[in-house]
Amino acid sequence: MYVLEFILGLAIVVTTITGTLFVLVLPRQPFGIERLTLLVNRSVRLVFVGLSHLARTYEKRDAILAPTAPVALLSQILFWAASLVLGFGLMLMPTTHSLWWGIEQALTSLFTVGTIHVGGPTNTAIDIWAGATWVIVVALQIAYLPTLYGAFSRREALVAMLESRAGAPAWGPELLARHQLVGILDTLPDLYKDWETWAADVAESHSTYPILLLFRSPEPWLSWMLGLLAVLDAAALQLALSPSSAPSHARLVLRMGFTLTNRIATSLGWEVNFDPRPDQPIQLTFAEFQEAVAMLHRVGFVMERTAEEAWPDFHGWRVNYEESMYHLTDRLSAPPAKWSGARHNLPEASVEPHRPPHRHPGSNPDATFEAPLVVNSPWSFRRRSRSSGDVKT
Repeated sequence: MYVLEFILGLAIVVTTITGTLFVLVLPRQPFGIERLTLLVNRSVRLVFVGLSHLARTYEKRDAILAPTAPVALLSQILFWAASLVLGFGLMLMPTTHSLWWGIEQALTSLFTVGTIHVGGPTNTAIDIWAGATWVIVVALQIAYLPTLYGAFSRREALVAMLESRAGAPAWGPELLARHQLVGILDTLPDLYKDWETWAADVAESHSTYPILLLFRSPEPWLSWMLGLLAVLDAAALQLALSPSSAPSHARLVLRMGFTLTNRIATSLGWEVNFDPRPDQPIQLTFAEFQEAVAMLHRVGFVMERTAEEAWPDFHGWRVNYEESMYHLTDRLSAPPAKWSGARHNLPEASVEPHRPPHRHPGSNPDATFEAPLVVNSPWSFRRRSRSSGDVKT
C-alpha cells in the first residue's frame, strides 16, 4: 500500500538532492536536472522585469532590478525546501496513511531537525534522513555565498576601472578616443591582457553559476557586459583600422571574449553558431561604423585604412560575438549603450558616454560632469546633472 507514492517521493528527494549538489558543489555548466534552478531564476527575473516597467527612468528601473539575484537565491533554497517536503511527505505515506500528515511530519523533521514530531505515526529513519539532508543543504548554501561574492567582486573591479577609460556606459570607439586624447595608447596592450584574463575567469564562473548573471553592477550605468563589448569593439577597431600597429593582445582578447559569450549562451540553452562566416550579416550598420571612425579621426587617432577598407575586417571580428552579446544585454536589461543592440524591456534609445570636463587653471569653474544622455529617444528628456540621478529613457 502507498508503494507508488513512496517511489514518487523517493524520486523527488533524490532528484532534489542531486540537483542541489550539482548547483552548489560541482563546477560544471548546468546540463541536466540542475537546469531546474534556471527555471526558478528565470521566473524571478520575469517578475522583476515586469515591476521595472512601472519606473520611467533607467536609474529607477535599475534599482528595481537590483534585488533580482538575492531574491533568486532565496527562491532557489525555498524551491529545494518545498521539493524535499513534498518528497519526504510522499515517502512517509506508508506510515502516516495521509499525504497531509506526511507533509506535516516532513516539515517538522526538516526545519526542526527532528526535535519536534507531529503528523501521525513516526518513521524514525525517514525523519532522520530529512533532518540531516536539510542541515547539509543549508551548510552548502552558506559556503556557496562567499564563492559567488568572490566571483562578483573580481568581475566588478575591472569594470569599475574601465569607467574612466571607456565612459559610462562603456563604448568601444570612446575607449580608443580617450586613450588617444590623453596620449596613453601604449597602455592598451596591458588593458587587453587584463581583460583576456578577466574573460577567462568570468567564462568559468558565470557558466558554472548562472545566478551570477542576475547580479547587477553597483552603479546604474556600469555593466560587465557593456565593458566587455567595449573592449572587444575597441580591439576589433584597432585591428581593422591600424593592423600593423595594433598589439597582438587585441587578437587574444577577442578570441577569449567571444569564447566567454558563447559559453554563457550555451549554458543558458541558447543556440550558438561557433563558426560564423566573416560576411554573415550583423546588426551594426556601416553608417554607425563610419560615424565612429570619423570621431576617431577628429581626435587624431592614427589610421592606416579608411572606413570602407576597414569595415570587412571589423565585420569579420564582430560577427563572432555580436549575436550572443546582444542577446545577453537584452535579456539582462543592460544600460542602453551605443552599439549594444535593442532592449525589449526598455524604450528604444541609445546613450552617449559623456566625458568629464577638461579642467585646468583658468577653466570655467561652473563646468559640471553630467550624467549620460539618452539620444534618439521617443520621449522628451531633459539634461540633468549626475547628482540628480534622473535620466529619462
